[in-house]
Amino acid sequence: MGRRDDRRPRGARRLLWAVPVVALVAAAGVVVAEPDARDQVEGTVRGWVDDLRGVEEPDPGADPAQVPPPDGLVLPDVEPPAAPALALGAREVSPAQVRRTLAGPLGQQVLGGRVAVAVAGLTGPAAYSSGGAAIPASTTKLVTAVAALHALEPGTTFATRVVLEGRDAVLVGGGDPFLERRPDADAEPDRADLATLARRTARALRERGLRSIRLGYDDGLFSGPAWNPTWPDTYRDDVVAPITALMVDDGRPADGPGRSLDPSYAAADSFAALLRQRGVRIVGVPREAAAPDDAQEVAQVESAPVGQLVDRLLQVSDNETSEVLLRHVGLATGGAGSTKDGVAGVRAVLEELGVPVPRRLRDGSGLSRDNLIAPATLVGLLQVAAASEPSDPVRGLFPGLPVAGFSGSLTFRFDDAPQAAVGRVRAKTGTLRGVRSLAGVVVARDGTPMVFALMADRIPEADDETAEAVLDRAAAALAACRCGRAG
Repeated sequence: MGRRDDRRPRGARRLLWAVPVVALVAAAGVVVAEPDARDQVEGTVRGWVDDLRGVEEPDPGADPAQVPPPDGLVLPDVEPPAAPALALGAREVSPAQVRRTLAGPLGQQVLGGRVAVAVAGLTGPAAYSSGGAAIPASTTKLVTAVAALHALEPGTTFATRVVLEGRDAVLVGGGDPFLERRPDADAEPDRADLATLARRTARALRERGLRSIRLGYDDGLFSGPAWNPTWPDTYRDDVVAPITALMVDDGRPADGPGRSLDPSYAAADSFAALLRQRGVRIVGVPREAAAPDDAQEVAQVESAPVGQLVDRLLQVSDNETSEVLLRHVGLATGGAGSTKDGVAGVRAVLEELGVPVPRRLRDGSGLSRDNLIAPATLVGLLQVAAASEPSDPVRGLFPGLPVAGFSGSLTFRFDDAPQAAVGRVRAKTGTLRGVRSLAGVVVARDGTPMVFALMADRIPEADDETAEAVLDRAAAALAACRCGRAG
């Protein structure tokens, strides 16, 4: 869907978002009966505001009110909501109202023969559900993200190392999905890079009096097929790279478009070239070689923490990062670094969290058309994140969800939605040929927060973009409705 010429500038949309969310901070709190849960919801929503306004996590001793908004954005003073607003927010989600709200958009034939839906409050059973498991496309990344946040230790980073035994150096991949060839000061989050690693390695070699080395590379952290057998061959050299523990620039070649068919060798070859630029002679070509157990580490670079990786993969729907993190989940849950063990790890995490497991899960990115996930699974994950303790890493799911009309994969969507919906929907998108999905959180006009999953996987040929707009309108309708149950 193209961007309209009369679209509001992003700053103006942020202003519209700020007002309803400030009211929600108080109103949404009383949706949940227990005080601890109320505080958790309030903290989650405050985090959305900070994220949109560009505010860093405040120092505990600082006054958050003193953090200035972005340049050029002037936010109005907003009075705390009055008691009637609090009472309105206390309503539970009305199943009848949700059903009426969605009947129009989700009844359109353009969505095809299989539509699956679930809508619920931040806690409790679904207020409305219809249909069963469907192909989720990239909303699968919500499953991978929660599993990674739960299974991996908070603050976990992934190191790319160089070890040395005699004159034999080995570049060891640590499964850093954001490793780059050269530094990029503008990248978010911060990225490790091979140029920095080469500089540190060359210095270490000079200190040891070494001017020439043999270079090997070790990508043995991950196991199993690098290419998922359920992916179409048409994805090769274009959509996604084979997944290895030693990838650079998302598996893209040093020159030209597409993806490398051998990302590990491509990374090692780039590293060898960077070492040569530093005056190190490389004997022969890089070769695959396991790092000796007693080899000495001479240099390393580290990725950003896992929470920041998850945030980015959700924002831009990064396929390689999702698949790499799936393999790390496999390792963290006692298996190997394979897709098979990653999927087993995901299932174990969901069972532990009390979330329905996918009927069928074949990858971590949603590229596989063999995946089948019920909307209840996606809604359950979102409820778990909303109800989690502030210190629980799973809470980190929300900052990465794109905001309608503002960020990530929703930046240029919701153009035709009611203005009341812009900024009130925060969701992960899913896109394959004949498949569209949208799952996230929405704040209704009356302050009622809801989680939702909308899925259609039998969209008629040539109707994909129209169906996508219909799902956007369905989510927007939830934002514009008064979905709280009177009582």
